Amino acid sequence: MLAITVNTERGERLARVSADRLGELVRRIGDEGDRFLVVERIPELPDVFAQVWHEVGGDYQVEYRAGSADRHFGASAPDPGRVAEFLLRWSREERDWDAGLAWERVDFGPAADPAPELPEDIRGEMEEYVRGLIACGYDGRAVLAESAEEWLVDGDVRPVSPAQARALVDRLWLERLDEQKLWAGRTDPERISAAFAALEQRGITAREHFTCCRTCGTAEIAGEAAEGARGFVFFHSQCTESAAAGHGLMLLFGAYDGTDAATISVGWDVAGALAKAGLQLEWDGSATQAIKVTPLDWAKRLTG
Repeated sequence: MLAITVNTERGERLARVSADRLGELVRRIGDEGDRFLVVERIPELPDVFAQVWHEVGGDYQVEYRAGSADRHFGASAPDPGRVAEFLLRWSREERDWDAGLAWERVDFGPAADPAPELPEDIRGEMEEYVRGLIACGYDGRAVLAESAEEWLVDGDVRPVSPAQARALVDRLWLERLDEQKLWAGRTDPERISAAFAALEQRGITAREHFTCCRTCGTAEIAGEAAEGARGFVFFHSQCTESAAAGHGLMLLFGAYDGTDAATISVGWDVAGALAKAGLQLEWDGSATQAIKVTPLDWAKRLTG
């Protein structure tokens, strides 16, 4: 699988597609409502992407951007095979991935002025808030920028502009990517994901960063259940924030039939899957107490 995300005009967002699937998508586009692909690497990088536009009967218009408007290039290709080959090489970051097409720089005119610096009295507060969101690890840059813009809104007063929010998020996002390059081996969040995947195979609906709170999660988890599922486990966004702050991760679980015996059985399955994944936990074995994964190093790799 390729470490990319493909966005289509249809509204699809396809992560980690195969080389064959990428070629199928290139050959598919051309009809009304399905004329372009935008490809981003995983983890997502600000202003780094490749894209393709095609209408039936015309050439393929191919572009890539490498970080800024003056590093945005375009070319035409007559057939989908050459386009798919370029996207595959770009996705893999192969040597000379841009060879084979006649690239020309795309002129966007005068560069836009950079976003003004945030006022000193809110800059530190904003950085702390955004770093906390990034540490959680589930939101992409667009969602993070929207959260940053809205955080200090007070009625009609909007201290942070969209451009300032994007600039702040991009700077701290790149900072986090540099940090995670130093992480070696499997991280604790990856162990959580592995345990949850194993639980799905045992008939337990397992969801990460699911809804905003316990009440909403408990009300909505049944809608996620596969046929024949007997129970569930999840953690909501407040649990994620607590884990990212170093306080361990609370897991909420239960049985769909609502009985204590079935709930405890689900709890032991969850505990077993966590232990098998190499995690430690605290739980009293009852149907009423949540399972706490602790100690826990919440080093969640960004993807975007």
